[in-house]
Amino acid sequence: MEKMVTILFHETVFGPIHSRRLGTSLGINLMPNDGKICSFDCLYCEAGYNDQGAGHAGISSREEVKDTLEKKLSAMKAAGHGLDVITFSGNGEPTLHPEFGAVVDDVIALRDKYYPEVKISVLSNSTMIGREDVAEALKKVDNNILKLDSAIDSTIRRIDRPANPDFCAKKLIEQLKRFSGQCIIQTMMLRGKHDGETIDNTTEEEIEALLSAYLEIRPAEVMLYSIDRPTPESNLQKVERDELEKIATRFREKGIKVQVN
Repeated sequence: MEKMVTILFHETVFGPIHSRRLGTSLGINLMPNDGKICSFDCLYCEAGYNDQGAGHAGISSREEVKDTLEKKLSAMKAAGHGLDVITFSGNGEPTLHPEFGAVVDDVIALRDKYYPEVKISVLSNSTMIGREDVAEALKKVDNNILKLDSAIDSTIRRIDRPANPDFCAKKLIEQLKRFSGQCIIQTMMLRGKHDGETIDNTTEEEIEALLSAYLEIRPAEVMLYSIDRPTPESNLQKVERDELEKIATRFREKGIKVQVN
């Protein structure tokens, strides 16, 4: 893998930008502004592979996030700008932040002060939800969006490449069930090759395994999407919308709410 810096966000608070899933979104990047820190190393991550390094800036402090966000929201409000959502995203996994729960509390308070009608979303890869403080913080936000790219160990490990050697789909599904439906599951559908291995989570076996997992988790909604931007692994193929809709129909027939993006 070639080492190159492909991080997306060079600010702690960025945007607003248009999200195809969430609308007009103001982003919060809790990871370094000049590097990437993540507990997954996904083949499709638009921020690139982890081996580009963590940079030198370090993780944003709780106070930095709070002060920067307040200045941004105050300026936007004064200018009469609209906003749909404040989204935790950025250059890695936001729930790795050591004060994630406290940051969430600060963001909720600032949202209530400046844009009380706006939703707060967290895009998480689900790796830290076994920690009680993280799980409790995620229950406080409006859109707790958690990743499940496959319900089969070999596939999820090939696609998401978790840092934890003990990571497995079964344990993840059990942890997702503890949200009692207070979550949105996001699944990236793709196919292709990596290091000579076939990658495909659209097969019949994969779809049946995902269906079984969704029925166990009972999320508020499932978001199905596919590749939209360049990926660090060049041999991946986008699953087109008509195929995504066919897969979604199978899930909907079992009573699962599905959004296709």
